[in-house]
Amino acid sequence: MEKPGVLFVCTANTARSVMAEALFRREAGDRYEVASAGLHPMPINPLTVEVLREVGIELGDFEPRGVGELLGRGSFRYVVAVCQAAEEACPRIWPFALHFLSWPLEDPASCLGTHEERLHTFRTIRNQIHDRVREWAEELKSVAHLPVDRK
Repeated sequence: MEKPGVLFVCTANTARSVMAEALFRREAGDRYEVASAGLHPMPINPLTVEVLREVGIELGDFEPRGVGELLGRGSFRYVVAVCQAAEEACPRIWPFALHFLSWPLEDPASCLGTHEERLHTFRTIRNQIHDRVREWAEELKSVAHLPVDRK
């Protein structure tokens, strides 16, 4: 049986969606095909790499993707928007996703300050995402047999 697809979407695919993909892949990647994409992809933020490395995740040769690269390349049962811009655009981009979730998170890349202050913001967002991912992965274990809802 084919694994259901999970897509995390944000503006640039440089921080929030990358973190969500990596953390969800570690928590539940054996049960799902996991990807991330951005509305307007840009190079990955080095602080994303740093804070994921702190929790034992190496991104290797990860390259940010645009949502257009994933259109028509399979279906996603779950689309999770991790920012407001993606939340507004995703219903139009993936109208056939069976489940659409909104996790509007602060963009850590927009934080100004010293390296340590910015790193603190990235860690905070990583931890928020990790908490949501763990909770959602547990929830998915118990509802996997339930019918689809279109909320």
